Amino acid sequence: MEADSVSIWPRMEPFLLGALQVAPTSKLSLHYLRKMAIYVQTREGCFPVLGWSMWRHIACGKLQLPEDLAWLYFETFDLLLGHTPEERLERAECMSQCSSKSELDQQRSKLSVDTLQFLLFLYIQQLNRVSLRTSLIGEEWPSHRARSPSPSERETKASSQNKNWDDQAHLSFVQNHLADILELLVEPGQLSQSGQTQRDSQISLEAVQSLGLLLEGSVGHGKGIQPIHKLLTKGPLQTLSGYSILSRSFPLHKLLSCLQQNLTLNPFGMTACLRSGKKLAWAQQVEGALKRAKIARNTHMAPPGSKMVLMSQVIRQTLAKTSDKLTGANIKIHRCSDAFIYLLSPLRSVSVDKCRDSTVVLGPVQTSVHIHSCQNVRVVCVAGRVVIGASSRCTIHALTPTCPLLLPGNSEITLGPFHIFYPSLEDHMASVGLAVVPNAWDQPLVLGTEGLASPPLSSPSGSDGTCYRLLPPSEFHTLVVPFQMEGDTCEVPGGLPSAYQAALREKQKRIQSWQKTVMEARLNKEQKQQFQELVELKFHEWLLETGHRQELDSLIPSATNSQKNSDAAATDSSRVKDSKPVQTTAAY
Repeated sequence: MEADSVSIWPRMEPFLLGALQVAPTSKLSLHYLRKMAIYVQTREGCFPVLGWSMWRHIACGKLQLPEDLAWLYFETFDLLLGHTPEERLERAECMSQCSSKSELDQQRSKLSVDTLQFLLFLYIQQLNRVSLRTSLIGEEWPSHRARSPSPSERETKASSQNKNWDDQAHLSFVQNHLADILELLVEPGQLSQSGQTQRDSQISLEAVQSLGLLLEGSVGHGKGIQPIHKLLTKGPLQTLSGYSILSRSFPLHKLLSCLQQNLTLNPFGMTACLRSGKKLAWAQQVEGALKRAKIARNTHMAPPGSKMVLMSQVIRQTLAKTSDKLTGANIKIHRCSDAFIYLLSPLRSVSVDKCRDSTVVLGPVQTSVHIHSCQNVRVVCVAGRVVIGASSRCTIHALTPTCPLLLPGNSEITLGPFHIFYPSLEDHMASVGLAVVPNAWDQPLVLGTEGLASPPLSSPSGSDGTCYRLLPPSEFHTLVVPFQMEGDTCEVPGGLPSAYQAALREKQKRIQSWQKTVMEARLNKEQKQQFQELVELKFHEWLLETGHRQELDSLIPSATNSQKNSDAAATDSSRVKDSKPVQTTAAY
């Protein structure tokens, strides 16, 4: 078999979930990571695995990073790893029992990561480094290579302005930085006295195994995916890569050349999904409203970790879905407006990008929910991490074991407690390893251009100049998922914080007082009718003013649309049972 039948591509998840969407600190430049690579491979207790205590020593003592930022990188990398749900739940229980910083440090000190993979993870933070040349001349600067993009390329670019989702940006990054990446894997004994790689430098098989964090591939079209080290040590690439069975190593220059020749675009990335992905049928949709929407998925053919669902330009519509097609998928919700979106399945990650005036209710998200460049969007989620960047007037109701991360560019962000449930929620949480404690929804980290900057809240409105506020209990209202489903969850997991529960009780008292006042008014039949008409009029005016009228109407599909849904279900044997709307105004 010829070597040109082998394809190697960048894995999606390290870039999608691992690279923070902010320019990295200068302390993570190649210069400092080279020094760190030598340090960790020559110090006892740092290699081949790196514990939290040693990383904190390096980050805080050598790189001069704040401890919270050091933990942020360590914790983010740990989110990528393949821990079982049971392991995650066990760790959550241990963390929740810590009552002091020393106890918390003791628990964190039990965690360790692959040293070389962690180095590579720190290096790919450069993905979102601001290019001075690009910022000065933009992307429209003419060049001899310029050409008109194809329709699929234009669609890809429109759906992916941030590089974390852009598989073409991932490929370009690896192609341009592959030499630096491999250099970080070279053992110190293979370097010159000045710390530079040499022509005859070797890279060990164990180091190339760590490279599997970023690269994978296959032999022949449609064949199974293999780790990078297996592709390089047998078959058509063994000779090309220069692998020696005796020394169990690769010549650096031959390995670099071999990888460069065989790098290609991820066949399970966003570009392929937009070009050949299947459409996704929805339980609820307004007739005619999907004409502009683009909804595609690759979940029918992508391996775990590469499953994705892309939703773009959903406008003035309520969409609801609970399905195995969503389970474990990375979801991108892009340029939606005046929409109500319910994705009630256990998910891998969610990105809400360039949306406005919308509500997004999510099932448990194993890794991260990222809200980027949004306006007036409400997100309700249980998630491993919540990240918000370049957004304004957004409200996030979260249950999360990690501190919400606020990136630069935010204004008027409101953080509130998670406040919904649906019948299968707790089963879904268990399936992705998320527990009700610890819950750090009200302890955000503000990441500025110079690192972490977490000013204290001096007022509930955030009028002290901070970019966020905690939702005042007086403004708290419950939200109901308006669909009938099977399951045992009948209350908000973990309950509400006491201040918010007290606010609800006070509102309930006011309702009871109002009802008592109406009962004691002793209205006659005609007065009761007039009073009812007035209340209904005011209620409908309120529905129109708040936009809830649109949401109510979209929960009741027309007869024509119901027939279309029935026809679609008949032709899709794998489609799950639709959720049924509950005709109630309790959610509003």
